[in-house]
Amino acid sequence: MVTLNTPICDFGTPAPDFRLQGVDGRIWTRDDCRGPQGLLVMFICNHCPYVKAIRERLIRDARELRGLGIGVVAISANDPADYPEDGFEQMKAVAREFDYPFPYLFDETQEVARAYGAVCTPDFFGYNAALELQYRGRLDASAREPAPADVRRELFEAMQQVADSGAGPQQQIASMGCSIKWKAA
Repeated sequence: MVTLNTPICDFGTPAPDFRLQGVDGRIWTRDDCRGPQGLLVMFICNHCPYVKAIRERLIRDARELRGLGIGVVAISANDPADYPEDGFEQMKAVAREFDYPFPYLFDETQEVARAYGAVCTPDFFGYNAALELQYRGRLDASAREPAPADVRRELFEAMQQVADSGAGPQQQIASMGCSIKWKAA
C-alpha cells in the first residue's frame, strides 16, 4: 500500500462535471449533488484503512453540511479487478450498512478521478456556490487510526466557512491516504 498526500488547494479551479452510476441505481451528475452553498466531492473506497478510520465522522459531517446548504457526494474510482472489496456490489453493501447520507458513485472508467486530480482515499474537494475550489485538505488529524474524539473538525469548519463566505481557509493541511488504485494502462 502506498500512502500519498494531496496537493495544496488550487483556489478557484472549477468543479469538473460528471455523470456516474450511484449505488442507489440512479445516474448522478455534479449538479444533482451540489447544494445552494457549495459541493463537497470525496474520493473514498471501501478497503482503505484511512477511510475506515474516519467513516463515522465523515457521515456525521456530511449530515451537518447538508444542513448548511453544502451538497456532499462520494466517489470510488479504485480498480475492483485488483481490489474486489471496492467493487460496485460491495459499495452497495457498505453504503447500506453505514446508511450513507450522500450519493456513493462508481467511477468505473476513472475519468472523473483523473479530471479532479484525485490521488488518494480519502481525497476531499470543497467547492463554493459558484463551484470554485476552496478546500483540498483533510477531514481531521486522523490517519490510519481515528484521532481523539475532541479533535478539530478541519473539513467541517472549512466548509462551514465556504457556506458562510464563499471562500475557504488559506491554511489547509493535506489529506493523507492510500493511493487511488489505477487500472493498468
